[in-house]
Amino acid sequence: MTAVEELFVSLAGSDPVMQGLLGGIVIAGMNMLGALLILIWRDPSKRSLDTLLGFAAGVMLAASFTSLILPGIEAAGGSPIPVLVGFVIGVVVLDQADLWIPHVHILVTGKTRTDAPETETKMASVVLFIVAITIHNMPEGLAVGVGFGSGDLGTAIPLMLAIGIQNIPEGLAVSIAAVNAGLRNTTYATFAGIRAGLVEIPLAVFGAWAIQYASALLPYAMGFAAGAMLFVISDEIVPETHSNGHERVATFGTMVGVIVMLYLDVTLG
Repeated sequence: MTAVEELFVSLAGSDPVMQGLLGGIVIAGMNMLGALLILIWRDPSKRSLDTLLGFAAGVMLAASFTSLILPGIEAAGGSPIPVLVGFVIGVVVLDQADLWIPHVHILVTGKTRTDAPETETKMASVVLFIVAITIHNMPEGLAVGVGFGSGDLGTAIPLMLAIGIQNIPEGLAVSIAAVNAGLRNTTYATFAGIRAGLVEIPLAVFGAWAIQYASALLPYAMGFAAGAMLFVISDEIVPETHSNGHERVATFGTMVGVIVMLYLDVTLG
């Protein structure tokens, strides 16, 4: 057991559910840190935000494979079928959720949806925004819980750190998006960002608990989380970071994110 794993066990104990709870608190806390950044970095440039979101995409891209898909195949005895089934379900669920909520990247930029009703108010957009970002945070919390529920700290801790790291720029983006959606009070926008991340805690606990009582679902759950997160990366984050003329720095941010996650996975896992 590495020093990091020993520290984590000393704080959370050996119960996977309690480990999932602490993991959820960690990633929600890092989301809160990102959301609070708007209080001191009130007007980040689009170039900076696109670079940070590109970095977040890279971290999650690597984590989806190293901490979810590959361990899921291993948990299924080497068969990719359960993971692929869960993967497809995750993609379908996020795709269907995307049909009735506004795209997050549109709210981040403050652009108006062309298919939105003319009577839609700013406050309605804010409510939809909070629903959207909450749904998009759900796979992250579930992934952390499933990771700890599997009992493999060498996989779960790097995954927790990866999601936590990407939650920092995501939390900042949430606060900025809240302002763009009509919440002009910076403090209230920050709270909107914090609230959006809190859904990760109960889902982390649920994921760890569910796997304890239905271990056969582990590869399906890992595939589901991976499919949902990759859908968010491809459908939301990448299009947004490449829509403002900052494709090059966003791409470099993604490459750095992949490098950071691979390094974490090798050194901690």
